[in-house]
Amino acid sequence: MLSEKSRPVIVATLPLVGSRLGAITPNFYGRMFAAHPELLDGLFSRANQNNGEQQKALAGSIAGFASALVANPDMVPETMLSRIAHKHTALGITEDQYGIVYKHLFEAIAEELSDVITAEIAEAWTEVYWLMANALIKIEKGLYAQQANDKMWMPWTVIGKTPAGTDAMTFVLAPADDTPVTAARPGQFVSVKVALPDGLLQCRQYSLSADVESTTRRVFTTKRDDGGEVSPVLHNNVKVGDVVELSNPYGDVTLDGEGPVVFATAGIGCTPSASALRSLASTGGDREVLVLHAEKNLAAWALREQMTADVDAIDGARLQLWLEEPTAGFHRGFMSLEGLDLPENASMYVCGPLPFMKAIRNQAIDAGIPSTKIHYEVFGPDVWLAGTAA
Repeated sequence: MLSEKSRPVIVATLPLVGSRLGAITPNFYGRMFAAHPELLDGLFSRANQNNGEQQKALAGSIAGFASALVANPDMVPETMLSRIAHKHTALGITEDQYGIVYKHLFEAIAEELSDVITAEIAEAWTEVYWLMANALIKIEKGLYAQQANDKMWMPWTVIGKTPAGTDAMTFVLAPADDTPVTAARPGQFVSVKVALPDGLLQCRQYSLSADVESTTRRVFTTKRDDGGEVSPVLHNNVKVGDVVELSNPYGDVTLDGEGPVVFATAGIGCTPSASALRSLASTGGDREVLVLHAEKNLAAWALREQMTADVDAIDGARLQLWLEEPTAGFHRGFMSLEGLDLPENASMYVCGPLPFMKAIRNQAIDAGIPSTKIHYEVFGPDVWLAGTAA
């Protein structure tokens, strides 16, 4: 909990620190990578550094955590921390790295706020940082302990590579050694690590799109051009028979066990919902399922055959599709919940581009779905996390 000594200092300085985070975070990353260049090799995303997304994510999480502590000083924002912890464990973040981050982050804060910072301000923000860090360390230790093995990266052999839609590819992999395999849950993801053409190791997280409970297969579907450097390598360079490194499965946005469910997805964001649909179709049951999906056109839908077949296999499941390029029999334009017959007491799972998720989340709340029953998964840095958590 945030101390009574620090709370008024954080309240007073939060607007100032928040306004300066845009300068603090690039300063921090520059310092840290200068001192620890190895952190860019297989851990931090170079693409997200170059486009500024990682800096936005760090700034948003710090501001969001501080805001949540100010609003509820006796509590920590568990949902926010859980999502960050799952991302961290999928990358192999270790406890000692929080000390590295602290050193270079607070050197950057001291430099960027040199005109106003005092020992009291530094002490208060140090308390905020370590409250967040220690809470994450605790959660992450628990997540690591749940795995079937104690390894971060394991070799998997590509046994299938199939085009999906017009610009995606489905990869099927099998274990390349005898390391025990953790069964995933519908909606979870794995990190995939590959060597780029210049030799730098980079990793990216992909939602499992089918067979999540299997301990002999991993299946994920990737879009060729997703703004990163890993997907083009997978599409263009990795061949059947090649071995790549995968993490254990992580992710806190997983299918719950009862009640009606609504999946609202756009583009390649359909992958976690596809795994949940496959699970529902294979286990049976009488859950009411509504699948909402948006695409540019019908041919672009990467998992069309899999998802439509699973909807047909689930009693009571319904599918509605929105296409930007009009096609007879489907909604035209962008997805809208207006006028839809949404199931009573439904849990909603949303995945797609950030503007899409924001719009659908707002519409769902307006339609009467409680925010606590709206779950979302984000590809790349969770730059809107702070706003929804706080």
